[in-house]
Amino acid sequence: MSSPKSNKPKIVNGPGGYILQDVPHLVDYLPTYPNPLQDNPAYSVVKQYFVDADDSVPEKIVVHKDGPRGIHFRRAGPRQKVYFDSDEVHACIVTCGGLCPGLNTVIREIVSSLSCMYGVNRILGIDNTIPLDSKVVNDIHKRGGTILGTSRGGHDTTKIVDSIQDRGINQVYIIGGDGTQRGASIVQNHVGIRRRGLKVSVVGIPKTIDNDIPVIDRSFGVDTAVEEAQRAINAAHVEAESNENGIGFVKLMGRYSGFIAMYATLASRDRDGLRRMATCDMVIILAEGAGQDLMSKSMESNTLKDASSNKILKDAGLWLSQSIKGRFKKNKMVMNLKCIDPTYMNRAVPSSASDNVYCILLAQSAVHGAMAGYTGYTSGLVNGRQTYIPYYRITEKQNHVVITGRMWARLLSSTNQPSFLKKQSFLGPKDIPEEKKETPLPDCRDCNGVVDIPPVTKEITKLK
Repeated sequence: MSSPKSNKPKIVNGPGGYILQDVPHLVDYLPTYPNPLQDNPAYSVVKQYFVDADDSVPEKIVVHKDGPRGIHFRRAGPRQKVYFDSDEVHACIVTCGGLCPGLNTVIREIVSSLSCMYGVNRILGIDNTIPLDSKVVNDIHKRGGTILGTSRGGHDTTKIVDSIQDRGINQVYIIGGDGTQRGASIVQNHVGIRRRGLKVSVVGIPKTIDNDIPVIDRSFGVDTAVEEAQRAINAAHVEAESNENGIGFVKLMGRYSGFIAMYATLASRDRDGLRRMATCDMVIILAEGAGQDLMSKSMESNTLKDASSNKILKDAGLWLSQSIKGRFKKNKMVMNLKCIDPTYMNRAVPSSASDNVYCILLAQSAVHGAMAGYTGYTSGLVNGRQTYIPYYRITEKQNHVVITGRMWARLLSSTNQPSFLKKQSFLGPKDIPEEKKETPLPDCRDCNGVVDIPPVTKEITKLK
């Protein structure tokens, strides 16, 4: 067995500024086999079913006519030649991090793709170590959570690689967020599989309900979370409309990214605030990571981190709701505020039809890539196409709502609320006035009954 190549990123430069950020391949020391899909009757109707080895997908599809072709990723899909004999494959699947709608769907489709498409019979589920086959996973996509169980951090990477080697596992499917993908990269490169020259493909499937993984169009589970968040927002509307000076307050998960809050607000724009003489109603939607730097200095400083090394957030919902109540009390005004926090409902429910389809595509793409000998990549959707993205691109930063972007502008427009930015507005030439010493609460009569608190902390209205 020849020694593995360097761990440096595989970059291929072509004419016209074409750059391919490639993923590692096991071609150095593996023979090839004909792809069994060519004899599968289910795929006999597909013309040109196999993906060309040189196919790639651009990271950005909007470019200047005189600009370079830019960065590309290898296109996902079945190859004409595979680098694993089906009878030799011993695959394992692991789910890591918090729960997310669609986890069971991904597990089910990995098992189904390996067994039905490629004839693989040995598939193991970790942490709850159980053999997996089509019968075991038949209807798990109808349930929330993960049948394999999940955990955060605290794993010895060397022991993981030792276990992979001792059990004879040669395909590892890891479903998790950016921290999990970072761990998968370490397993693949620095401490084990690649360094030991093992015949093992390590494949990631990006999972985060926060949608904070970069490069990819979106993560699975986000659509389902937004649907569930709308239920909470609708309930908040009912509460607000039914009480004098009613305020429906909804805190949504998403850490620092803010996507669930933004999309749920946009999707709920068909509601108008109830107009009454001398009274009004409103709904406030808060992303859980907002306002961390605006909370009172008298609050106890929180430097604790969870098992995944994520900073444990202060309760921005509690702080903001108390601030609002204090403001009304100070002004001797009647107010009825109802708080709704659907966090665990959002992530524990079964996935929607849209997410189910997306999970199937992600899982199938991951399996096709592993069987074709690719490793050290994450299967992801880029510009509507399934691709193989090298780990270092997935873990280089976190995605978040851009409050100078077009989608944020659409949100401000749909709710008729002002921008909280102090600098010049990107929507027009006029300067946004400086914030006064004490900013009044937004008037729902000017915002169609929906007020969204920006997910980026420095641009949130200060409530004193």
